[in-house]
Amino acid sequence: MIMPEHSFSEPSALSDAQVMDAVALQRANRMHEAVAAYKVALEQDPDNAYALSNYGGLLCALGEFQTAKPLLARAVRIKPDMPDAWSNFGNVLFELQDYNAAIEAYKQCLTLQPQHALALSNLGVALDCQGRHELALNFHNAAIQIEPENGQNRTNHALSLLAHGDYQEGFKAYEWRWNSNIIGKHNLQGPVWNGESFVGKTLLIHTEGGFGDMLHFVRFVPYAAQRGGSIIVKVRKELLTLLQRSFPEQLFITVDDVAPPHDLECSVGSLPYLLGTTLDTIPLASGYLTPDPVRVADWKARLDKDLFFMSASPTLKIGLVWAGSPHREVRYVEFVDQRRSINLQSMAPLAQVPNILFYSLQVGEKSIQAKAPPAGMKLVNHANLLHNFDDTAALIANLDMVISVDTSVVHLAAGLGKPVWMLSRFDQCWRWLSGRTDSPWYSNLRIYQQPQPFDWATPINKMVSDLIKLEEKTHNLK
Repeated sequence: MIMPEHSFSEPSALSDAQVMDAVALQRANRMHEAVAAYKVALEQDPDNAYALSNYGGLLCALGEFQTAKPLLARAVRIKPDMPDAWSNFGNVLFELQDYNAAIEAYKQCLTLQPQHALALSNLGVALDCQGRHELALNFHNAAIQIEPENGQNRTNHALSLLAHGDYQEGFKAYEWRWNSNIIGKHNLQGPVWNGESFVGKTLLIHTEGGFGDMLHFVRFVPYAAQRGGSIIVKVRKELLTLLQRSFPEQLFITVDDVAPPHDLECSVGSLPYLLGTTLDTIPLASGYLTPDPVRVADWKARLDKDLFFMSASPTLKIGLVWAGSPHREVRYVEFVDQRRSINLQSMAPLAQVPNILFYSLQVGEKSIQAKAPPAGMKLVNHANLLHNFDDTAALIANLDMVISVDTSVVHLAAGLGKPVWMLSRFDQCWRWLSGRTDSPWYSNLRIYQQPQPFDWATPINKMVSDLIKLEEKTHNLK
């Protein structure tokens, strides 16, 4: 879900000038100067509720949730009739995943100001995080009625629809993402394709989001091609060779390349809407990616050598991913990554399952954890050989399955047709749908969702139980 947006509490004319200066700096997006100004204002007047509310909202936007919480709690104690303070207090509680308390704070705001559009939308987001989408949609709709041109609220509404499984209306509403504070404007330069026939013309499809988003949505490219002439797809270089091989009839270039002449443009994330996708018409759920056969053979030889030197004959070889990319350049994505990622030690219960050999598929900052796996876990680490998605795809092709948190490897492995067991955060991504352990996007995906925020033990223990049964069944078949 889109993160909640904070409210500004307007100081009165009698308020200290320092508070008004801090507000001006905050509105001008001069955040660090605003922080300094709020500190000075609160040193002079520690009970200034306007300063406490705005400073707390600013710290929340900067990710300083633990620091922001007592400031905002103090603001609503001092001035309990300030709607914006309650809205900001709800936001910090939301970010700390205390959704019940956040909902109560938003309700306090709406009791004081029923037409508070931000609180209405944010309340909807908090309910969505709890999987209560039908109720959430009431608040999203109310926020839109008050501020129909607010792209942030419209995007929240779209994600609620999508999480609820209403893809027809949800993907249509998701086009508002280009007017939100999170995603911003698209980078389309030419005429925009609206799904019409383009026979005799060329369509340029732009990448969008992270690697996982591109791997997820690329399945729609050949279906877009059915409506016209030529297709050019811009992708990040790490995906280029894999997608070229998987969709040889289309032209793939990198985001750094100058695109050949073309007539129309669209973003890959818009394809489900433009093609009229519903839950029942999602294509290629059994897989659509093709690994490099030469790399696959090389990895087979390497894995055979691993087994020889280890004198091992495991029942199952399983790829393991425990963290996503932090994406610190995008504040919202960084916050989400903190909720979806875990440490390798959290997966220690998996070591209880006999006859399993794990292979680390983890790259990035947390890949170093593979050097010290949990006690009893047999973990092979060839991460230094994983230079792009083609390398990872070839390794996965030699494994029996993949266990991963919600990151791009889920889309890669499932797109290859491999069984994937995914650990999903409590406020899980819209695409996994509430209350489901399967997915219409990938027929080989099994979802293990947190039943409550911070509780990874429950889904991991359930996964261990299921893995023991799978190992026994597979062992008996060998």
